[in-house]
Amino acid sequence: MAIALLDILDERHIALRLKSRRQANTLREIIGLLEKTGSVLQPADFLAQVLARERVNSTLLENGVAFPHARTALLDQIALAVGRSRAGIPWNDKGERARLIFVVAVPQRLVNDYLVLVGTLARITQDKEQRAALLAAATPAEFIETLRSAASF
Repeated sequence: MAIALLDILDERHIALRLKSRRQANTLREIIGLLEKTGSVLQPADFLAQVLARERVNSTLLENGVAFPHARTALLDQIALAVGRSRAGIPWNDKGERARLIFVVAVPQRLVNDYLVLVGTLARITQDKEQRAALLAAATPAEFIETLRSAASF
């Protein structure tokens, strides 16, 4: 059975006010949320894999949403952490900015679950009203509730 977005949302994995201003530091900050809960046990190695993947092909989509990820043997369960930056983080060579960053840690055996998860998130964040609600959420609980409501459609 596929892993659903609602099954992996955790308030402790959501940073609504990123401190970092550069891509690598931002990813380190978001991955640190996964490290604190034990979802990623080798954060430096996972970060290196995510950065390598970003160098090959940027995961920034339109509207300032990015889905950096790595398919890895470093973990057994899929994990998601989210960072938000009101100003946006410079994300690619063109200077485009990411405002909502969904970091996905994917065990190699769960690629299909990853595709379903990212498809759901992409559908939600492409909707202008849903994206605005995520950008306006005051707390991680409110952010999750916005995703929960949008995922139920």
